[in-house]
Amino acid sequence: MLQAIKERAQGWVAWAIVILISIPFALWGIQSYMGVGGAPAVAKVNGTEITERQLDRNVQRARMRLRERLGAAYDPDLFDSAQLRQQVREQMIRDAVLLDASYDMGLRVSDQAVRAAILAEPAFQSDGAFDKGTYERVLRLQGLTPSSYEEQLRQSLLSTQLARAVTRSGFTTDAELAAATRLLRQQRDIAYLVLPQARYMPDEPPSEDEIRAYYEDNPAQFESPERVKLSYIVLDADALGAGDVSEEALRDAYEQRREEFTTPQERGIRHILLTVPAGADDAEAQAVKARAAALKEEIQAGADFAAVAAEHSEDPGSADQGGDLGMVARGIMDPAFEQAAFDLEPGVVSDPVRSRFGYHLIEVTDVQGGEPKPFEEVRDELARDLGRGDAEATYFELAEQLANLTYESPDSLIPAAETLGLELQTSDWIERSGGEGILGSPKVTNAAFSEDVLVRGNNSELIEPDRDRMRAIVLRVDRHEPAAVRPLEEVREEIVTALQAQQASAAALAEAESLVQRLRGGEELAAVAPEGEDTPAPQEPGLVSRNQRELPPTVLELAFAAPRPGAGAVSYAAGQQPDGDAVIVAVRDVQDGSAEDMEPAARKSERALLTQIRGEHGFERVVDDLVARADIERKELASDTP
Repeated sequence: MLQAIKERAQGWVAWAIVILISIPFALWGIQSYMGVGGAPAVAKVNGTEITERQLDRNVQRARMRLRERLGAAYDPDLFDSAQLRQQVREQMIRDAVLLDASYDMGLRVSDQAVRAAILAEPAFQSDGAFDKGTYERVLRLQGLTPSSYEEQLRQSLLSTQLARAVTRSGFTTDAELAAATRLLRQQRDIAYLVLPQARYMPDEPPSEDEIRAYYEDNPAQFESPERVKLSYIVLDADALGAGDVSEEALRDAYEQRREEFTTPQERGIRHILLTVPAGADDAEAQAVKARAAALKEEIQAGADFAAVAAEHSEDPGSADQGGDLGMVARGIMDPAFEQAAFDLEPGVVSDPVRSRFGYHLIEVTDVQGGEPKPFEEVRDELARDLGRGDAEATYFELAEQLANLTYESPDSLIPAAETLGLELQTSDWIERSGGEGILGSPKVTNAAFSEDVLVRGNNSELIEPDRDRMRAIVLRVDRHEPAAVRPLEEVREEIVTALQAQQASAAALAEAESLVQRLRGGEELAAVAPEGEDTPAPQEPGLVSRNQRELPPTVLELAFAAPRPGAGAVSYAAGQQPDGDAVIVAVRDVQDGSAEDMEPAARKSERALLTQIRGEHGFERVVDDLVARADIERKELASDTP
């Protein structure tokens, strides 16, 4: 059939076919056929669209950052999906506005700056230096090409130029520094009383209606977490083992690394120094040299070197030690002195050697190091290193095959495991907070609960969870249990405990507020404190600062929020701690901080911190103004699939 088309597609027929094919390409573009266009927009900024695909990608990255930052404390239920998408979109809008403004101001980023940023990125380095292979592999695993990444990096660097320009233009006046120091370094003389929640626990349990109402009003509190069971393949360079290394390869590696196995030579040196005065002419220098030569003759005639040094050397640091300088390595002494000392045979006194200090007579008393370790001593280390190199090469080869095989068979890991001879492993139930070992990595957990893996049922991409270890994992979801509200009977006791705690907390706070009224009427804190072993006595910490770590945060918050007391008076405040206990704070005196009392270095640091804060606030206002003046069109957001 293809041959028939070829024979007939000649002359005007061929032109007709070309025209018919060209029309849809001209009207809709090749992206209509390739599937790369037509992504719905979630916003338009100064005529540039932000697509839903871009938003999804940034939301996913935001979740990964939250997971990495919070670790085991990460709970997706705490981050409303729709709200997170809204926040990420607003940040993308601000970034787009900032980028446009930077271009309009004529700001640009040079190729050299992009190159420097890439070379400095730790993720692209191997053994502390940039590695092109690592760079390309990291980008490939993220679905990026070097050109696309470099363009993203250029835009990121461009956006930071304006930020730096604005934030670094901030300044702090002496009056502002004094006002800030007065408040930030303020101290308050306080006492406080804690009313424990347990003291006010009700004797009667809540009613059935109260229990049911609490259950219906707080369904999220009783949700069993979403969880999955996984099957996965791990590829670990450490587990690949080292192959046999030939004796010839080991010998070659030893010769190439001989310097690495050589301890730097050190020499025991003693000397006699005769100084040449600054500005001395040649005749004076020659006279000093002649004196040094005469001293050498004395030593060769049988005089003790140490005794001659003690009598004649003009080096105040070594003359009393017989000229002994101890063990000396290369790179420490004057170049001319060092060259002569390391060329000298042990036990031989040198001819006079000129340095910038004068003329020296040098003798080497000991030589240590300078010889490589024997081959037999480092043979095992060489074998391990060469074997590790083979394992790493095998790892990269298998990693590429694993990525390809799991992509080609997206609904199963079995073909990849069988082809590569790798173990197909399974997990127990894993929640969004992560599992154990490699399954506890935020990258792995994020992939397990991603839309592509969890909802569409595909294999994950190849994931490398460790920055300092050659290890990769590919996974898929075998079973999935969505979050669900547990039955009322299962959580009844939890609800009873919560309701009783609420009642006790409210009663404790009410009691605290009542006692504050009595205190303001003139009674003393110790006098109003309830009696009983379940209520501790009032605490007297005295003068405290805002960052006093020994005190409960609620006590500090109340202490510095309370009004300043008048002369001879006391200011009171009541509040509740996170654990439900109520607390009463008495403020008896206030001592303001003073910038004049600070050390110059501390005052400089305080001013720099305030200037940085003012600069950052100023930049936020600049961006707010740019956003307000930009042409922004926001579209309705689609729901986010977990």
